[in-house]
Amino acid sequence: MPEQRQSSTLINCLFEQCNSLLMKWMPMQTLTITRPDDWHLHVRDGAALKAVVPFSARQMGRAVIMPNLKPPVTTVAAAMAYRERILAAVPADSHFQPLMTLYLTNQTTPTLIRAAKAAGIIACKLYPAGATTNSAAGVNDLWALLPVLETMAEVGLPLLIHGEVTKSEIDIFDREAVFIDELLQPLLQRLPSLKLVLEHITTAEAAQLVAEAGDNVAATVTPQHLLYNRNALLAGGIQPHHYCLPVLKRETHRQALLQAVCGAQAHKFFLGTDSAPHAQTSKECTCGCAGIFSAFAAIELYAEAFEEATALDKLQAFAAENGPRFYGLDPNTDTITLVKCTQTVPPYFPYGQERLIPLRANGTIGWTVVE
Repeated sequence: MPEQRQSSTLINCLFEQCNSLLMKWMPMQTLTITRPDDWHLHVRDGAALKAVVPFSARQMGRAVIMPNLKPPVTTVAAAMAYRERILAAVPADSHFQPLMTLYLTNQTTPTLIRAAKAAGIIACKLYPAGATTNSAAGVNDLWALLPVLETMAEVGLPLLIHGEVTKSEIDIFDREAVFIDELLQPLLQRLPSLKLVLEHITTAEAAQLVAEAGDNVAATVTPQHLLYNRNALLAGGIQPHHYCLPVLKRETHRQALLQAVCGAQAHKFFLGTDSAPHAQTSKECTCGCAGIFSAFAAIELYAEAFEEATALDKLQAFAAENGPRFYGLDPNTDTITLVKCTQTVPPYFPYGQERLIPLRANGTIGWTVVE
């Protein structure tokens, strides 16, 4: 037995030495980019906020914070108070900055829009009523809000749109395309100078509209819509942690998004995770919530998608340049480095008194951020 232990120790020692030599001859692939920003992020509130903000603060320089709380963030005062709660959850060694938005309702006024612009609110979010999580207070009639949208165009305050119709007779997989035909194209014709971001796009139709529109129109794209098609929802059984809104689409649409973020009009598309945490009990139930939590490894997931597209050289612009340019801000001045090194995703993260199941729980991601 002692001889066997000595033999095993010698083999392990030789293996480690060989591995060290191989690493010198074949170093890991690294990718250093300007620190990215997340132009579409949900951080919730209370204990949930404290649990998830540090993930984004570790990777991102800034993030556009979604206002769909309960109650929604509909006033400047509410947005500024929410910002302070977020900042209180940012780790001391991070310079992460939340960029605040207002939730548009049927009662929003042009006066409020002017006050929001003056206070530094970065954009306003339009949720069609009933389209997604906490959207019950959203807009029922887009055209009734026209005076507000005209004021936004006048003062240069961007409109962020969850682009789906909510009519029950429209197939859920078609709701983005129908929204584009019935509402978005007429809106852009009516207000050609309105700065507009079509958020978390999922279809070839959305990618085409953004690519062909003026530079006042842009889009955010999530990691899940670049990495997965709708098979991921149902293959091998219902997969609640792949359920988000807008839902995943066909493979042809995923390929169209990959082409869009790497193509001739790529400057119009930028990083927006739509990372949307929900407690495990709210996802794994008879009526599970829509939302995928990806903030814990956002840039690594995007690196996988761009690697698949053989376009890692385009990740810098998508993640760190296109968004600031659209919003009239400077890019971040520091950098982050990723290495081509597999990381294992934990089964869950603490989420207040509950558990938060991340995208790819118990699985792996092919890239890792170097601390």
